Amino acid sequence: MNKFFPVILLAILSLFGCTGSPEGVYPVTSFQLPAYLGKWYEIARLDHSFERGMSSVTATYSMRDDGGVEVLNKGFKEDGEAWSEAEGKAYFVESPDVGHLKVSFFGPFYGSYIIFELDTVDYQYAFISGMNTDYLWLLARTPTVSAELVEHFIQSASALGFDTEQLIFVDHRQ
Repeated sequence: MNKFFPVILLAILSLFGCTGSPEGVYPVTSFQLPAYLGKWYEIARLDHSFERGMSSVTATYSMRDDGGVEVLNKGFKEDGEAWSEAEGKAYFVESPDVGHLKVSFFGPFYGSYIIFELDTVDYQYAFISGMNTDYLWLLARTPTVSAELVEHFIQSASALGFDTEQLIFVDHRQ
């Protein structure tokens, strides 16, 4: 047996683990990518170093030539008083009608992007999870949403084990 096999196996397993999902979180089905493409506003999120101190955060999705999704995240860094952008790519984990994608901003490393609730009428809001309950977002097509939608998001996410007391509500006045 190759002495590097355990290291290689661990590396492979860790990459697969990044596209998993939290217990009880299931991606939407009957997903329609063309309706999802375009600009989304981040309404709420759990804190992470890659978004810390950012306001006016948006995500714009468009098609890639290879059938994947181009991801452009943009936000205003309050401490540096400057705009910041990150470009990434995403691909379906299962099939194009299941709202579970793997997204990468750093080469071969992918993380889960699980759409676990979606406005199925005209795709006006989406609840997003990462691979565990540390990652949570509420996205919408507009920079503000109703108090009822926010409350529904909080209740749904809390029931799934997310720490909704730690939610950051994004300021879009920039």
